[in-house]
Amino acid sequence: MMTAAILAEKADATVHTVRHYTNIGLLKPSRNKTNNYKIYHHSDIILLRFINNAKDLGFTLKEISEILNEAERGISPCPLVREIIEKRIAENKEKMRQMQELQIKMEKARKDWAKMEDALPNGHSVCHLIESIAE
Repeated sequence: MMTAAILAEKADATVHTVRHYTNIGLLKPSRNKTNNYKIYHHSDIILLRFINNAKDLGFTLKEISEILNEAERGISPCPLVREIIEKRIAENKEKMRQMQELQIKMEKARKDWAKMEDALPNGHSVCHLIESIAE
């Protein structure tokens, strides 16, 4: 049995993380009957490491909660995990495509702006560099 601080240390996390995961129900410590402190067990180290690994793969805390609920009900969470990761991969590919488009647009703007002189705002214009993009 251990405190939040010891659990955090053993699982390479922060105490704040342990407390947050406890508050949202991902970690479910027991209570010390003499002082009502939250007591964590060795299984919580494994669970906290699992949560951190899932987060490192891009799973949200809500998704991790769903995965844990499936496991607690005795249902294999693997199909859900595969479904989520497929969705996340597609989302990431789309974000990367959008970021690539933005990068190209920014580089073009930088090139075009290098030829333009600085100008002062005049009541009709704030910054003619940015406004030139719409033209």
